[in-house]
Amino acid sequence: QVQLVESGGGPVQPGGSLKLSCVSSTTVSGFYAMAWYRQAPEKQLELVARILKGGVTTYADSAKGRFTISTSWLRNTVDLQMDSLKPDDTGVYYCAAKTAPKSSVDAFDYWGQGTQVTVSS
Repeated sequence: QVQLVESGGGPVQPGGSLKLSCVSSTTVSGFYAMAWYRQAPEKQLELVARILKGGVTTYADSAKGRFTISTSWLRNTVDLQMDSLKPDDTGVYYCAAKTAPKSSVDAFDYWGQGTQVTVSS
């Protein structure tokens, strides 16, 4: 069973930066896609960023220009560099991975347990 473990969350002031990392128990080169999702208070789970095996990335409009998703085959991680953070970025961030395309873009085989990000002054 594949395990994904997130780290790097915490409190940060508006305008600050955080880097989230998600370590996979198996090589990330075997995944078709990996992604970061966010669950904000009283809101639905939403996609923040997604990266395909070939390196194609997709970002939520709210993340464009501020967040960068990347994978490291050496460390078996998918990372999310978050800059210019805003209070609206607050939430629990989950990483996800899938081994093949699915009928729904939001359908993933594996999910991490989440890491809390709180942006507040």
